[in-house]
Amino acid sequence: MKLLVAPALLLCSLLLSFALLGPSSATSQYCGSKCEGRCARAGVMDRCIKYCNICCEECRCVPSGTYGNKHECPCYRDKRSSKGRPKCP
Repeated sequence: MKLLVAPALLLCSLLLSFALLGPSSATSQYCGSKCEGRCARAGVMDRCIKYCNICCEECRCVPSGTYGNKHECPCYRDKRSSKGRPKCP
């Protein structure tokens, strides 16, 4: 009986870890490609991509184009920094 419990627990933990890691990696790939396009013409690209990825992970969307179009994603549009400025590029 003890021989069956250990493999069953291992199998359950593996399935649970794949279930939890799967969607986030898919979201990161989605956000990475969308943010690269959004920040293609940014003056400080690494900062643009950093904040775009943060906003994309939280809002699950990125407006089209390199500037404007924030009406397409209200969550992205409404995010503010601690100073009250728009957080998302």
